[in-house]
Amino acid sequence: MDYIAHIKDIGNGVFEIQSLEDHLKGTSSLAEKFASKFNNPGWGKLLGLWHDLGKYSDEFQEYIRKNTGYEEGERLRKNDHTSAAAILAREILPEQWPPISYCIAGHHAGLHNWFPEPGVSGDLCERLKKNELLEKIRNKIPADLLNKLDFEKPCGKSLPPEQINLWIRMLFSTLVDADFLDTESFMKPESFKLREQYDSLQVLKERLDIHIDKIHATYPQTAVNIIRNKILADCIRSAQLKPGFFSITVPTGGGKTLSSMAWALAHALKHNKTRIIFAIPYTSIITQTAQIYRSIFGENNVVEQHSNLDEDINTQERKLAAENWDAPIIVTTNVQLFESLYSNRTSQCRKLHNIVNSIIILDEAQMLPPEFLKPVLSVLRGLVENFNVSLLFSTATQPALTGRIGGKGQYAFEGIGTGYVREIVSDNQKLAEDLRRVKIKLPENINEPNEWKLIADELTQHEQVLCIVNTRKQCRELYDLMPEGAIHLSRLMCTAHIMDTIIEIKLRLSEKKPVRVISTQLIEAGIDIDFPVVYRAVAGLDSIAQCAGRCNREGKLNQENRLGLMKVFVPPDGTPSGLIRKGADTFKELLTTKQSDSLLEPQTFIDYFKLFYCKIENFDKPDIKNLLWDDGIDMKFQFATASGKFRLIDDKNFHTILVNYKDGDDLIQLLKRKGPESWLMRKLQHYAVSVNEHDFGEIKKAGLIVEMHGCWIQDYSNLYDSHSGLQLHGRWLEELNII
Repeated sequence: MDYIAHIKDIGNGVFEIQSLEDHLKGTSSLAEKFASKFNNPGWGKLLGLWHDLGKYSDEFQEYIRKNTGYEEGERLRKNDHTSAAAILAREILPEQWPPISYCIAGHHAGLHNWFPEPGVSGDLCERLKKNELLEKIRNKIPADLLNKLDFEKPCGKSLPPEQINLWIRMLFSTLVDADFLDTESFMKPESFKLREQYDSLQVLKERLDIHIDKIHATYPQTAVNIIRNKILADCIRSAQLKPGFFSITVPTGGGKTLSSMAWALAHALKHNKTRIIFAIPYTSIITQTAQIYRSIFGENNVVEQHSNLDEDINTQERKLAAENWDAPIIVTTNVQLFESLYSNRTSQCRKLHNIVNSIIILDEAQMLPPEFLKPVLSVLRGLVENFNVSLLFSTATQPALTGRIGGKGQYAFEGIGTGYVREIVSDNQKLAEDLRRVKIKLPENINEPNEWKLIADELTQHEQVLCIVNTRKQCRELYDLMPEGAIHLSRLMCTAHIMDTIIEIKLRLSEKKPVRVISTQLIEAGIDIDFPVVYRAVAGLDSIAQCAGRCNREGKLNQENRLGLMKVFVPPDGTPSGLIRKGADTFKELLTTKQSDSLLEPQTFIDYFKLFYCKIENFDKPDIKNLLWDDGIDMKFQFATASGKFRLIDDKNFHTILVNYKDGDDLIQLLKRKGPESWLMRKLQHYAVSVNEHDFGEIKKAGLIVEMHGCWIQDYSNLYDSHSGLQLHGRWLEELNII
């Protein structure tokens, strides 16, 4: 019998066959190559050879022949072809079987839990009981596929129990990507040929050098630009240091985006790294960064992966590269990066082996979520120590991530080793002084609230002013008190609306027109805007410093012997509970020992974060220690449960509404006619607004939205305003009563 792995219908009753043995050996060759990057080629080779041994069963062979139309007959239900080899591994590989069984049993459904758990389908223990599946193929497996192989130590060394789960996930990644690629080379050879058509890192470095030379030739030699040049020179010098942890502590507006990339390319060429991964906390700024890099390095050398990606600007080559991150430059979000590193799903794990031997730049590192900090730092240590990654923490407000984190409290833990993180910019204290462009004005009483009317009156006195508040409710209340022409910016607006508004703000600033902006925190990091005056509702020092970075950013006022004005105020309804309040409380505590003119110094940020982390009650919210570390030595992992719990954005109590903003109306009409096609749903993400359970219930009860194809769609024209976005808190009720 000829055993088949895949069948391709090429039309007119003609079929092409990929034999099972060819697929196993092709996958094995790729997985061996991928796993060799972390010194485990033997493991990769065997995973590839064994992953589809279950397809030797008569049931699978009948299934694939009839369900593809290769043979006539009634279509059959899918059968389990992944458990047999997992059971075989336990039988003949008594010391190595658990990692192999996890990977093979999960190479379609995802890495399983070891123990059963309510609400989570499938577990490895149960899979390993299906001995009848192995018996069906035992005598059909070619002998050469069962030859004894040599197995290396994990990553060529003895790993601590805390890091074994990451190693298994990396092995899983090599198998999943190899399986996808070998299958694609047979089923879709035209797509396979589009892969890995990239320029070398040497060519990309030359392009960056040309771009920087043009900047130097055309930009005026202002004090700020002279300092930016020095920062760039420091970064290039530091690239020669041996791989490991690094930091770049540069005040906002100091040119980190280009300087950090210049460091990364030089470091990659010095140490033979394969790619650069740039991770950003906000989807609202990722497009801006990706476009900068694409304009320098070329469209297909930069892959942008995040939830709001626009299909219109995504070429087929970039879509393919986003599946497994094989491009030289990846621009992604913290959510995508860290949730993939703790995921059990094939689609998210597939790319992980391409993180090996790469450089990761964590932009705005202060945004690492405190309640996930313990597992986040654990996986970063694992990548650096065991998978040859160099990692750069990039921020103006460097958090305290080394040594003991959390003080003496019961939840305290050891972060990155003291002295392990090397700063790549010299004398950042002097740098902070040289780049001082803002005077921070604090209220006389940091605990005394101000009425919104008073704040609105003050803002109105300035022609160009930005005011950042802590919540969408605060943003709307203050905006309502502003004169006509003020600009509202919050997540009550869809992404397309936000991006249009940011463009409008930049245009008014450049044309020196009046522009008064009331915004939530979404504008406070990574958006290149420059206001002479900025107000900030009291919050953590990191937020206040980021906000200061939107003030006199280019140092134009310094040329007039003036500084930008940054004013902190206490809103009438105080500070919302949770991390924002902990940050604000820490800031107030810091003010007992710090003066306003020292708030933007590097040491002050370290002091702030040490105090702030002492207020955090749990650094491991998803309970990764219990799920993945404690039983690591016994290879008992709850992969699926950990994947479900590791969610950096907790959106389970939020609902999404698709709105009729500009092109959103046409896309919603397409949805009504065509249904939820994948390309359409990705485009509609630009026209979605999330609301909490209570607000959603009120809107739904009033009949202002309608459900269609599993999506909630705006069904009342005045529910969404072209200036301030979704109208909440009963405004539409007033309009309905008038009608």
